[in-house]
Amino acid sequence: MTNEIIATGWNHLQDLVFADSWNENLGRFRSRKAFRGLSHSSYRLETTLTRLGGEYSQLERHLLRNFRKYASGTVVEGDTFWHWLAVAQHHGLSTRLLDWTYSPFVAMHFATANIAHFDEDGAIWAVDYVKVQQYLPQRLYSLLCEEGANVFTVHILKDQIATLYDLNNITESDIVLFLEPPSIDDNFINQFAFFSISNNPRLVLDEWLQSHPDIWQKIIIPRKLKWEIRDKLDQANITERVLFPGLDGLSAWLKRQYSPKS
Repeated sequence: MTNEIIATGWNHLQDLVFADSWNENLGRFRSRKAFRGLSHSSYRLETTLTRLGGEYSQLERHLLRNFRKYASGTVVEGDTFWHWLAVAQHHGLSTRLLDWTYSPFVAMHFATANIAHFDEDGAIWAVDYVKVQQYLPQRLYSLLCEEGANVFTVHILKDQIATLYDLNNITESDIVLFLEPPSIDDNFINQFAFFSISNNPRLVLDEWLQSHPDIWQKIIIPRKLKWEIRDKLDQANITERVLFPGLDGLSAWLKRQYSPKS
């Protein structure tokens, strides 16, 4: 299996991101891929916690504790570890969550949103989240099976993993699970977003994936294709104005739209 493949054009890119999406049991096209778009193909699948540097794994609990303390009264709709973690990630706190989307077009957007990086190849990571979950401890995997779900939710996890300590000690081996955040913000909804997370705060996901080559693919977007992809996404209304509803998204979209191509 070729895990890294170069898109040769817009149509080829569509074939790549929608490959293997036919579900024979359902008789429908239902992809089981999580997508993550990056403006540089060399970027790692690192969390914001990892990128914090230093003794970040020791600081994580302090970050979350103080976020919860000082944000109290402002957020959140559900007073669980998972609600607070999702809200903290959304507002820019360094966490071990990694952002993904069900939408390949949203991933294309993030691979081509920064026109300052158009002289570099981009990438879209595509990971089979159903196969990833099959590496979980049996008691967690059984929860998904009982719910008839392929991805965790806050409500499925909150009783089994109620604290950061529970997450760190769920098993001795490194695991990765995918979960949908609570619909606390329009950004999550419009971006068709969900997260991956590991019990190991030091885990870098692309290193873990190397040991499981049957569950992922990295699609390289050559820099010469970026303008075509960007223009076609804009025509399809996959823009900051939609993905980040509000004045910030509107301003980001207008700034990019009126920036010179050079």
